[in-house]
Amino acid sequence: MSSVIVNTAPTVTVTISSSRNSFTAEKRLDRGLTLAEMKCKLELVVGSPASCMDLQLYNTDNRFLLNLDQDDALLGSYPVGNGCRIHVIDKSGARIGGFEDLSRVEKYEISQDTYEKRSDSVRSFLKKNRMGKFNEETAQKAAEQHRKLDEEKAAAETINVGERCEVRSIGQPTKRGTVMYVGLTDFKPGHWIGVKYDEPLGKHDGSVEGKRYFTCPLKFGAFIKPQFVVVGDFPEEDYGLDDEM
Repeated sequence: MSSVIVNTAPTVTVTISSSRNSFTAEKRLDRGLTLAEMKCKLELVVGSPASCMDLQLYNTDNRFLLNLDQDDALLGSYPVGNGCRIHVIDKSGARIGGFEDLSRVEKYEISQDTYEKRSDSVRSFLKKNRMGKFNEETAQKAAEQHRKLDEEKAAAETINVGERCEVRSIGQPTKRGTVMYVGLTDFKPGHWIGVKYDEPLGKHDGSVEGKRYFTCPLKFGAFIKPQFVVVGDFPEEDYGLDDEM
């Protein structure tokens, strides 16, 4: 087996679709954008307020992968590749096609005081996600998330499928096993190490949420962040099972 090749290009080209409009658009997006920043860019594409968007990710075969539901997460921390589709679900109540017919758009004016009190406005969304003039902390968070993602990727690149390892998690006993998978996953953002434990101390058989990443006996498999995995000459321990009848 070999390590999974991860798309590390700075940009990715995807198709954008929406529950509000019938058309699709191809967009090139920076993988360093947070989902909150991406939603603001998609406003001009689909016509939905960023604060009223839910995002779904589909692969190149148009199969649903997962919800993009962490506004402060980087787009690049999800398994988004060229040719994937990001579907925008509009929660504002507008029906499909309504945004395409401009003759049906009713002009509406609102006072500044009333606008400030609304929780579903663009300003509220920017303030909640600290974007625009509210983005000082967002910039710091994004930089920190970039740093952690780079450190995580660098740690994963030192680990190879087939190597023996120890899992050293804080507050838990050390566990030994074999590396079975290295790379991104569909169930959570970031880089993960799939391990087959020597004992039934895991959570699954190498399959998570219907997708198989590797194969091992039930309860022997687990996924761990790279910083908790140490590879080396760790032979399987003898627990004296052969001496028992």
